[in-house]
Amino acid sequence: MKRDEQLSFLNEQNETDSVAVYCLGMTFENDTARREYFRSELRKKLPELRNIEGFPIGSDEDIIELSDPPYYTPCPNPWINDFIEVWEKEKFTKHEQNIDEEYHREPFSADVSEGKNNTIYNAHSYHTKVPYKAIMRYILHYTEPGDIIYDGFCGSGMTGLASEMCESKEEIKSLGYKIDKGFIFDEDGNSFSKIGNRRSILCDLSPAATFISYNYNKKQKKEISSKILYNLLEDLEKEFSWLYKTFISIEDEIKLKKEIEEIYSINDLKKFINKYNQLLGNIEYVIWSENYLCSNCLNEMSFWDANVNEDEKSVKKHLICPQCGAEGKKNDLERVYETKTDLVTGEIINHPKLSPIKVNYTSGKTRLNKTPGILDYKILELLTLDEVFKTIKTRELFAGHNTAQPLRIGINKVHHFYTERVNLLISSFLEKIKGSDYYSDAQFLLGSVLPKMTKMNRYMPQYNSKEKGYRALVGPMSNALYFPPLSVENNFLSQSLFQLNKIVNAWNDYSGNVVTTQSSTSLNMKSNSVDYIFIDPPFGANIMYSEMSFAREAWLKILTNNTKEAIENKVQGKSLREYTSLILESFKEAFRILKPNKWITVEFSNTKASVWNAIQYALQESGFIIASVDALDKQRGGFHAMTSATAVKQDLVISAYKPAEENIIKMREQTNTPESAWTFVSQHLEKLPIFLGSKGEASIISERTPRILFDRMVAYHVQNGLPVPISSAEFQSGVAQRFPMRDGMSFLESQVAEYDKKRTLVKEFSQMNLFVSDENSAIEWIRQQLIKKPQTRQDLHPQFMREIQHIAKHEQLPELDSLLLQNFLRFEGNEAVPDQISSYLRRNYHELRGLESNDVKSKKKALNRWYVPDPNKQADLEKLREKSLLREFDSYVDELDTHKKKLRQFRTEAIRTGFKKAWSDKHYTKIITVGDRLPESVIQEDDKLLMYYDNAQIRLDV
Repeated sequence: MKRDEQLSFLNEQNETDSVAVYCLGMTFENDTARREYFRSELRKKLPELRNIEGFPIGSDEDIIELSDPPYYTPCPNPWINDFIEVWEKEKFTKHEQNIDEEYHREPFSADVSEGKNNTIYNAHSYHTKVPYKAIMRYILHYTEPGDIIYDGFCGSGMTGLASEMCESKEEIKSLGYKIDKGFIFDEDGNSFSKIGNRRSILCDLSPAATFISYNYNKKQKKEISSKILYNLLEDLEKEFSWLYKTFISIEDEIKLKKEIEEIYSINDLKKFINKYNQLLGNIEYVIWSENYLCSNCLNEMSFWDANVNEDEKSVKKHLICPQCGAEGKKNDLERVYETKTDLVTGEIINHPKLSPIKVNYTSGKTRLNKTPGILDYKILELLTLDEVFKTIKTRELFAGHNTAQPLRIGINKVHHFYTERVNLLISSFLEKIKGSDYYSDAQFLLGSVLPKMTKMNRYMPQYNSKEKGYRALVGPMSNALYFPPLSVENNFLSQSLFQLNKIVNAWNDYSGNVVTTQSSTSLNMKSNSVDYIFIDPPFGANIMYSEMSFAREAWLKILTNNTKEAIENKVQGKSLREYTSLILESFKEAFRILKPNKWITVEFSNTKASVWNAIQYALQESGFIIASVDALDKQRGGFHAMTSATAVKQDLVISAYKPAEENIIKMREQTNTPESAWTFVSQHLEKLPIFLGSKGEASIISERTPRILFDRMVAYHVQNGLPVPISSAEFQSGVAQRFPMRDGMSFLESQVAEYDKKRTLVKEFSQMNLFVSDENSAIEWIRQQLIKKPQTRQDLHPQFMREIQHIAKHEQLPELDSLLLQNFLRFEGNEAVPDQISSYLRRNYHELRGLESNDVKSKKKALNRWYVPDPNKQADLEKLREKSLLREFDSYVDELDTHKKKLRQFRTEAIRTGFKKAWSDKHYTKIITVGDRLPESVIQEDDKLLMYYDNAQIRLDV
């Protein structure tokens, strides 16, 4: 087929593309004219753009071909600020927003597990996704129509999709909300937002990610696009259906054996298939098996024969040699390699030997399995004669964490990930779309198909007890480049059609988002320009994004520049420290571009405590103030406040805000005075939820407790280079004098009435999500137990011993008696029963109801019970505790001066208190000296220690 004939069906849209287009203040004859104008402008800007961090690896021509400027560029987008200017004008005209309207939001938590079976969500895979419906809840809560949203680790672009869907009544109602006259109401009937499109700026380092984001978020001409792509697949089907033909009857194939053996060209093979087409079925997939040498008889055997039972639905406990019957394990066997010519490079290569074992095919409407026959092998032999293999541009794998898996077995180029039949079809597909106006749509379709086409697709016959049936096609191993001993080669043509149907159903008519490909550590965006940020950052060492995306990006011809990739990766020389530094750079940029008084939401899941602390540290160090840390309890279906930084076996959501300019100025003016602390607390309390509770239970809002308020206040001052204006004891006393206290929490005068009203409707407090790992979390755990039930040491001790099983090895945890003496009070019978104990006894013991607090019976029941002190007494305890901790810290300093060794076991609370005192005294050298003698993991996994240590280094310019 000639080149112009191949492209004819891709250019049908030119006749209908005659609608004038308005973009960034300019009018174009049609969308094609718009695209070509901005592509020309992009070409001029590329030399300068290449200086921006994260510029991808790719030629100018390949970048231009993939671009749809100004909306999407697979490089830094130079038109972002132009869009921001246009959007801001629209917001105050189209959406009639009042520039002086007061903005106030409290932290919000939503079920991030919802929506994963959505048609749109499943149209194209990515390494990790947050369902767009979950993100919609955050966006509706924090923003108004026309607001600008930023996502610096956009992945597949779900944040952009969520912002667009805020314009859809159907999508909003699917969340359980109601709409009336443009206003959105929650389940309790409260109006909290307005319907209307928000604008998003989507940024990612990966060209594969931003390309997926763009295609999810662009305005699609659904009828034209779908017709073009269906025609493309129809054309491929006509040309290459012969690749997936197999005989239905073994008898027929045997009869025609001689005729098949005498076929020597692709054209003759096609003629044969056309001649006997009524005897042939369509292949759906082929199972391939690696081969191994038996360690006993040294005969070659397929993994299939050694592993799969005769029923072909289950596997054997051990590998059994079909020749001698010897049992063995896969890791103990030698893999068989074969030497052959690489059709792409012409090189002689040594690869794991793969044998086709089973062919799954369709005969009419019936799916059947068979052993490969003469025709199957003939097709595999002759397809290698196609000239298209010479057009494939080879891409060698680079050394990495994940790439070490294929490199170890000789798979060192991207085209090695696929069988030769699949390589033929991918290359032919790309040849057909080259230079077409629908190149992007077709590449998006290809990207959705590719994960199903690699040799990494596992065939694992096993019985599923839940579904009471057998399953075998389980796809690639998640976030790994693992090549299994049994793999599945799917039918490229049928898989493409299947994916296209999903994509067409996912296309929408919304638009308004901008996509840029660059590092989020250095943004070409105006300061104070976005209204809300939602990000799902990399999880430390969980996913090696550039390695996992490499095979996809090779076909896009534009690769990730991973210099600024925020991951832990030994091959790249990135430890937790480098990861933290890159996340911090990204958050600093996020802080810069976010408008004052606005919010950032950080969502991530199932990572290590050290990575969680790195995220929290980077957020605070960049200037954000954390207002809540919530954990999604999937069993209970809701969020609960986190009080321990090490409870990370759940999905986590951090809500933080950028302080208002007037408060920043005010605190700087109040430097070295206690008023600086109280200005911070007043600002912070205003941002916090007033009441949390449901189903008759109230939840303690941990951010409102004096201990957490003090930590946040200290962190803000240290990270902004301000002296800490007040001690812990003074804070404990002062917070109770200045702010109304309820249930151990602080409130503003304007908030307390609402809390009191809602508090009367509940009887119990639910437990905060707490994981005891050190002294601080142990104290908090005891506090929870005593607030709920004042009790004796004997009652508390067995529970306490169970909770401290996961204490870190380095942690020198005091005995329970010491923790109680230093932080709580015990009723010894010398005075009236304290209110906390008295109210508990009256609620739980009928015989004590109505008795006075100094009644003998009440005193007897209350004797030796420990309870949480009121704030004034708490301040006295805090002074004693701080003195004790400082003595402990000084002993560590003396020990280090004498022995010059690493500290192996210590009280982390003593180190924290010592660092805080040294910071106040400007003894930065002491902080660094002690910090250097701590295990590095301790510093990295404790956000408070890391804060003092890093800032002390900055002060001394270390």
